[in-house]
Amino acid sequence: MTDTIRMDAIIPDSKVGALLQEFPQLEDVLIRMSPAFGHLRNPILRKTVAKVATLRQIARIGDVPLATLINTLRQAAGFKEEWSEIDVVGATDGSPNWMQNATVAKSLDARPVIAGGGHPLEQVLKELKELPAGSIYLLITPFLPAPLLDLVKKQGHQVWSRKNDEGLHENYVHKGAGA
Repeated sequence: MTDTIRMDAIIPDSKVGALLQEFPQLEDVLIRMSPAFGHLRNPILRKTVAKVATLRQIARIGDVPLATLINTLRQAAGFKEEWSEIDVVGATDGSPNWMQNATVAKSLDARPVIAGGGHPLEQVLKELKELPAGSIYLLITPFLPAPLLDLVKKQGHQVWSRKNDEGLHENYVHKGAGA
């Protein structure tokens, strides 16, 4: 998919940055849909995360059903055609096998970094690189950092996230052998 949004292409893999460039009026629509989307107003996150984050990813971040997100945006952009989700994949609440009896080797509470207008990506990648294979890394965030997690998955790591009782996202990364 390209980073340019056609008039009829508000789909799960559309990039948020390109979408908001094409349809700037959708920023307020997104922010009304979920408090987590308020982070789009952060200029650093807007320049970095919005360039790579897809609608599918931010739906998870904002805890908004994907079809609701896409169809609300389509309607606000003036489209009549609705999108329907064909592949519905159920999520499990159980942790993966690699989390059983696991000990966290390194952790980062990214809330201060994000609150200060920064992004924890570089620090997370550096710290992951320094860990031995098989280690568990814990990243604590106020929202699901889907683009970051997708990136570490592409690097050969396994990821599991859960929302704790305080509403924070605990994102566990199991460092892969070849990563």
